[in-house]
Amino acid sequence: MTSTQPRATEYGAMLGGPGLERRRFTDISGLTPDTLVTPTARMFLRTDAPPGVAERTARWRVALGEGGRHGHVGIEELRRLSRPQGVHLNECAGNADPNNFGLISAAEWRGVPLGDLVARLHPGPEAWGVLVTGDDHEASSRFSVPGASWILPLANLPQLGAFLATEVNSTPLPLDHGAPVRLVIPGWYGCAWIKWVRELALVGPDALVTWQMAEYATRTHQSGRPLEAREYEAPVIDSAATPIRVERRLVAGRLEHHVIGIVWGGTRPVDRLRIRFGSRDRGVEFPLCPAPSTHRTWALWTYRWRPTEPGPYDIALSVPDSSVRARRLDLSYYIRRVRIDEV
Repeated sequence: MTSTQPRATEYGAMLGGPGLERRRFTDISGLTPDTLVTPTARMFLRTDAPPGVAERTARWRVALGEGGRHGHVGIEELRRLSRPQGVHLNECAGNADPNNFGLISAAEWRGVPLGDLVARLHPGPEAWGVLVTGDDHEASSRFSVPGASWILPLANLPQLGAFLATEVNSTPLPLDHGAPVRLVIPGWYGCAWIKWVRELALVGPDALVTWQMAEYATRTHQSGRPLEAREYEAPVIDSAATPIRVERRLVAGRLEHHVIGIVWGGTRPVDRLRIRFGSRDRGVEFPLCPAPSTHRTWALWTYRWRPTEPGPYDIALSVPDSSVRARRLDLSYYIRRVRIDEV
């Protein structure tokens, strides 16, 4: 069995400069049913740890309330309170490079429900949200501004399932992935998964968006640039799909092409996709078999394809169910180009 894949990238290599410029892509081209959890060393990286964080991890404390007015919770207590949270997918809002789409990973997490710690802040009727603040680099980069914080509506916490993670894949968080504690919000883009969390504080309904929320407004599909946190639409990952490779198989003496891909995101699993092989192709709807059992992580799918002639093809997916929101697919994200040499 051989395969035809999009152009390779330096998967796993540290790219860019230090700090906010740091990048590392996950190689999704070889995913199989047995490798759907990304090894920690291969998880994508968007930024590396700020200076001075490593020296403070052993005595790390998260302030409860602005300035710790409701006390602090230390890393040892957080680890004692942590419990398994399951496998969740993390995707960067800037995952738009068609050569790899590698700013995405799926890992198994352990942590403390955010709501359990917010309860220690004793929120009253005037509290609207919780501001989660983490350490960050002090200098701006070409693409980002410093200041890691996000505001989550209190009313949504029970449904969100957000937690403060202390472990990933059964090991303590690596430093560059937010050690000793980071926020995880299942189903939201990674820009909201604040790393190196150092403070939780309540905010009122008139709280302004944070610098980080403002920076990612476009990439999280906001309508304009909201000024107040209550106007900011939850940065939910819509239903999405992309091919990851095309396998050539000889079946009964005949060459077949099997498009292998992944599907993820949304508020419920999707069981059908539409695939097309060029802008003039109307596309073919096909079922996902087996149908995904969860939308919290990615699932594999296969489509048997018979190209009509050799050459390049742009493979694109869409969701045929009009009730499913898939804004990035509708905007032609996640298209992969492959070249077929033999049919």
